[in-house]
Amino acid sequence: MSMPAPPHSLDRFLTPAHSALWEAVDDFATREIQPRVERMESAQRVDRKIARLLAGRRWFGVTVPEAFGGMAAGHVAKTILIHRLARVSGAVAAILQASLIPVAALLYYGTDEQHAALLPSVADGSVLMSIAVTEPDQGGHIGGMTTAAEWDGRAWVLTGVKAHVGNSHIADLHVVVARTSPTGTRTSRALTAFLVQGDQRGVHSVPHSAKLGLRGFSYGQITFDQVRISPNDVLGDVGQGFEVAQSSSILYGRPNLTALSLGLHERAVCLTAQYVSKRPRYQGKLADLSVIQDRLGQMSARLLMARILAYHAVDMLDRGLPCDDELLAAKALGHDLASETGNDAMQLHAANGLDVDFPIERVWRDMQSTYAPAGTGEVQRRRLAENLLQQEDKAGARTAWSVLHAGRFQPPIVDQPVGV
Repeated sequence: MSMPAPPHSLDRFLTPAHSALWEAVDDFATREIQPRVERMESAQRVDRKIARLLAGRRWFGVTVPEAFGGMAAGHVAKTILIHRLARVSGAVAAILQASLIPVAALLYYGTDEQHAALLPSVADGSVLMSIAVTEPDQGGHIGGMTTAAEWDGRAWVLTGVKAHVGNSHIADLHVVVARTSPTGTRTSRALTAFLVQGDQRGVHSVPHSAKLGLRGFSYGQITFDQVRISPNDVLGDVGQGFEVAQSSSILYGRPNLTALSLGLHERAVCLTAQYVSKRPRYQGKLADLSVIQDRLGQMSARLLMARILAYHAVDMLDRGLPCDDELLAAKALGHDLASETGNDAMQLHAANGLDVDFPIERVWRDMQSTYAPAGTGEVQRRRLAENLLQQEDKAGARTAWSVLHAGRFQPPIVDQPVGV
């Protein structure tokens, strides 16, 4: 697979350091990940070595401050990592992005003591994190959460089940959001986030089962049975769990899923262009037909739009600018545009698109995994509408999530290579 340089349409967002990181990730993905893709697909089990390879590059610490051994490289760099990995393997990109979301929770809501104790291990990849919010029956409806923690005078006692937990089988440390107030309490005050060790008594991962896509990545269930948690392991304040979950999802989850979708989108376009250029038809190739060129042109335009919006949003986030709407739109449109391209790619491959010997089949399956996490398309569009209406009603306007933590852990704009 060729390794193109960053397109000039991204020049305004990328420093020389970003371009060097782009090339380094492409090289890593080609040498280390591409040879493992087929085995990950056929084995349908959790590939634990992949996480160790990513940890060896210290990429789990891409947004961790340098004082704790991190790269302090910011959201554009994080997007590059996930985007370029997803171009080769959606599952590998998912392993990285899923552990970066709880890093946000620890960064923004952890105490100085929690930072000192945990961030160095997070940065070097020796402690892998997950975030457990979604539940089997409630899905992403945080207000309907039934997992609960009760204070017994000495510790919090946690009981419940979480579902679709990214890296559920390989994470060492879980950020678990649970109900700590009686039913009827406002959701914004009813929940609390906890740091729970994966090997703690009462913590059990349901055996891994392969899903439709992202094979090699685990996003399964974890049960918590009377797990005792020290008050020192509360993340943020008691009753602040909703904010911890929301900010992590909005400021990391949305751009992470946008980057994952973008990498798959780009791969689908490349695979289809290669396929129709080699496929014989009449006295030439399939790509010679005007109807095929029209379809390819649509795919190319969609990719261009998705790529610019994705990097524009995270560039604003790195600069501490209000960009809630940009993050919403990038996530919602990124998936929609990729999905349309994926369907076109499958149709242009015709019956071969259903054959596991053709990589477009894997890419299309992986695309289905980017819709629901961090909010479905309907959720993103509803939030966009609410923000638009609040702009008309100045009295109802609220502080943008994207500026809630502005100035904290903002990366410097540097020109030297980072994390290469």
